[in-house]
Amino acid sequence: MQSGNVTTPFGRRPMTLALVRRQIATTEIKPGKSADKWKVFRDVSEAREVLGLQDRSLAVLDALLTFYPDNELRQDAQLIVFPSNAQLTLRAHGIAGATLRRHLAILVEAGLIVRKDSANGKRYARKDRTGEIESAFGFDISPLLLRAEEFAQMAQQVAADRAALRRAKESLTICRRDVRKLISAAIEEGASGDWETIEEIYIGLVSRIPRSPTLGDVTSILDEMELLQGEVVNILEMQNKDENISTNDAHGERHIQNSKSDSIHEFEPSSGKEQGAKPADDDPPKREPIRNFPLGMILRACPEITMYGPGGTISNWRDMMAAAVVVRSVLGVSPSAYQEACEVMGPDNAAAAIACILEREGHIKSPGGYLRDLTRKAARGEFSLGPVLMALLRANGAGMQRAS
Repeated sequence: MQSGNVTTPFGRRPMTLALVRRQIATTEIKPGKSADKWKVFRDVSEAREVLGLQDRSLAVLDALLTFYPDNELRQDAQLIVFPSNAQLTLRAHGIAGATLRRHLAILVEAGLIVRKDSANGKRYARKDRTGEIESAFGFDISPLLLRAEEFAQMAQQVAADRAALRRAKESLTICRRDVRKLISAAIEEGASGDWETIEEIYIGLVSRIPRSPTLGDVTSILDEMELLQGEVVNILEMQNKDENISTNDAHGERHIQNSKSDSIHEFEPSSGKEQGAKPADDDPPKREPIRNFPLGMILRACPEITMYGPGGTISNWRDMMAAAVVVRSVLGVSPSAYQEACEVMGPDNAAAAIACILEREGHIKSPGGYLRDLTRKAARGEFSLGPVLMALLRANGAGMQRAS
């Protein structure tokens, strides 16, 4: 460490090791580096929430930058500005003195500027005989040049998050509208189903939307709303299939009664792939892929499995699968039963199924047999985790409401 690279604040302002590191870092700017000061300022403004800045803080930073004569911050230039508080107040749109000092401290704390205090705390520049600035005391704005790329990345991430939030809000609005209208149509037209319970789930999801939601809030609720939408559509599709089958059966009966043909072959399928034919051994029935559900939704529906994760937490699917292996052993599920579930459902869904079984352990006599039964149904395309998760989400939500 070279003497002169680090200066301590004047008066009662404390010195910290963080300030020491920041001052040393300003000496490590790459030779020849430059950046447009207003481009850096726009990036800082975009990332102000990440940096912990307020609008007044930006106004003070803007005022400071106006005292730097060039538009380009350069490594080989003198990057210390030394306006008085009166001058800063004027250029910061008449900000009060106490407010000015507070936001200068915020800029220092955020690592955007560094104080270079003189012996008496005054801000000034000492010039040589040629009129060039020999030394200056005030505010060093070189951290803006040093961190220019960092601020640009922050700004890009903030913009990307904002766009993602906007898209998520749009998707949630559309999904919410679809679910609401589908439920209303089903109730008004007398479709079979427990629509009262489904409507309660819908209302519960809508009530969880905060006034100023974050991306995580919207994504979480959107996942559950899409799950509810899928279940509503599935109920209506199954009912439609049942109605079509009933209609076809009735039409077939009338056709047989009205037909004058004596040949029974007229009503037999001519190909093994036609409706009603049994599939050949070399032509097995196609199984619909099982939908994967978001990890966050599964953990909200099945919070019990969290304690079995590494360190008592589950932060990703790898943790979830590790916890599922532990829970499998705790529940007495054989390795072969779990392996078969992984092969049929996929590892993610098998782990989620274990989490659901753990959550309902008190209602299941044989977890191993239950898992094998789910696996067989999944192999036939007759099993979905959706209804199970929705039921657990509803039960956990009701439990939390009673607790509160």
